[in-house]
Amino acid sequence: MTMKTKRAIFAFLVSSTIIGLLALMIWSLSEEKILPLEWVLVVCFAITLPWTAIGFWNAVIGFSLMRFVKNPAMSVFPALGKITGRERITKSTAIVMCIRNEDVEQVNRNLNAMIARLVASGEAKNFHLYVLSDSSDETIIEEEKRTFLKLQKDWAAHMNVTYRLRADNWGYKAGNIRDFCDKWGVNHDFMLTLDADSVMSSSAILRLVRIMQKNDKIGILQSLVVGLPSDSGFTRTFQFGMRMGMKSYTLGSAWWQGDCGPYWGHNALIRLEPFMNHCHLPVLKGKGPLSGYILSHDQVEAVYMRRAGYECRVIAEEGGSYEENPPHILEFIRRDLRWCHGNMQYLKLLGEKGLKPVSRMQLILAILMFIGAPAWMTFVSVGTFLITFSDMTFTGFKMGPGYLLFSIIMTMIFAPKIVSIIDVLLRKNLRKAYGGTGKILLSSLCEIVFSMLLAPIMAIAETVFLAGLTFGRARGGWASQNRQATCLPLGVLLRQLWPQIIFGTVGIAAILATGAVSVSGFLVSLPVFLGPFLAIPFGYSSAHLALGHLFTRLGLWQLPEEERPPVIIRAIHLPALLIRSEVLRDNEESLPLSTQQLLDIDLEMEDGLAV
Repeated sequence: MTMKTKRAIFAFLVSSTIIGLLALMIWSLSEEKILPLEWVLVVCFAITLPWTAIGFWNAVIGFSLMRFVKNPAMSVFPALGKITGRERITKSTAIVMCIRNEDVEQVNRNLNAMIARLVASGEAKNFHLYVLSDSSDETIIEEEKRTFLKLQKDWAAHMNVTYRLRADNWGYKAGNIRDFCDKWGVNHDFMLTLDADSVMSSSAILRLVRIMQKNDKIGILQSLVVGLPSDSGFTRTFQFGMRMGMKSYTLGSAWWQGDCGPYWGHNALIRLEPFMNHCHLPVLKGKGPLSGYILSHDQVEAVYMRRAGYECRVIAEEGGSYEENPPHILEFIRRDLRWCHGNMQYLKLLGEKGLKPVSRMQLILAILMFIGAPAWMTFVSVGTFLITFSDMTFTGFKMGPGYLLFSIIMTMIFAPKIVSIIDVLLRKNLRKAYGGTGKILLSSLCEIVFSMLLAPIMAIAETVFLAGLTFGRARGGWASQNRQATCLPLGVLLRQLWPQIIFGTVGIAAILATGAVSVSGFLVSLPVFLGPFLAIPFGYSSAHLALGHLFTRLGLWQLPEEERPPVIIRAIHLPALLIRSEVLRDNEESLPLSTQQLLDIDLEMEDGLAV
């Protein structure tokens, strides 16, 4: 089946689903004419539908591949089958890590572990590590200089290490990468982009390089990036939900996106020549928050790479590529709003010439991802008003079609997680890795409740932020991220989440005060208001360290990397001082002696459990 045919089938499935759901919505609203406020419901509902329909069909296609195809990832990316894993590395790769006011000790441990594994593979000579700092804190800068100059000295005999500090962080992370390209890009064939919280095993890195060596038309290549094990209750729950939905979703999207895949901005291999020649990001003209440097650079670079004729590919498999997720709700919101700001800037790029149709649609969908938040909040607010004051405004809601529509929508929203849970339960090795059937089901149920509470909290935050952008208020930028689990003071939570509390309190009070809603209707609307109403206890408890440690001991939201930690994850928990410059050479492998005594050298174990 050609990619054109796949995309036509997918477009038909998504569009017909949207039309069918809209028809069911209109049917359920009224037996007579539809009032103006009811048309507002229809329009807002339509705005939220594209992502719901796409997510559902991605899950269906992905699940079909997972269950009925021997090698699902290879079926959507045949180049995986064209390497043996023993090919010599002949190209030069720059490993580029961008940092800004980070925990220097943690970054150093991660880099030491990754270098050690590449040295052990015997291929380190083909790599050059660049630590690109945009830090502004003088104390951190001094620590960076001491730490990374020592890193350079320790590994000088095995891998080149360069530390660079920019005086001006123009362009934020994308500008940091562009500055690297201008100074050193011509010295290398490929560039492996890493964030400060990125960790990759040597086998994962070498696999990307081998595939790109053999395929000259691949411009950007990445595998699934999964979260590192965490003791934060918020992070554990979020990451478990992501793992349960990500594989089926990514497989399904790779089936129809093919060579027009996304770029997630880190843990990805990039072909430098076309990136330097064709992926230079413009400075958006005009005034206001949507102008200036592009914040969400990754998807723009992907569509520019496709415009240049190079493929953007995703290996829809887990293993060897890791990141850290936000430790609490406030950091999660802050990261999300930065993405929101950056995605809204895509409005100025939709008219760019030469973009592939799929690429242009990806930019539109990236915008709709966040515009869906105020659409959903408007839908909820207007719907609550109509239900509460039904005697005055509502012409007659059909309960049967309405509840059918609600059931369909909820099933579609959770489809990626549902099918992945089924797939995990049907595989003995995965069942064990995630803690067994009982813990998987309990963790999944709790995660669904977590998601239902979190979703409206995030939607309100995005709605308030977008309102600020509309009136010219910009709070964007590229600040350092808090990656450490910590308890949140109640006062801080109150200052940050007061809009959510007001929305939840008013919504629940309005419904209860009138008594106009049936018990079933109240239960349907309750999750929308309950999360915001409980925003303070939700944020406080999910960030509390003692509760997170309890969840870890109980094995709730367990990840496979906790059952059988891969070598690279075990390595990053060692103190950096254990990675020394003295090297032991044995059987064509080299690794600092102290680390060789502590780590499992077997590269076949590097990725841990095969999933």
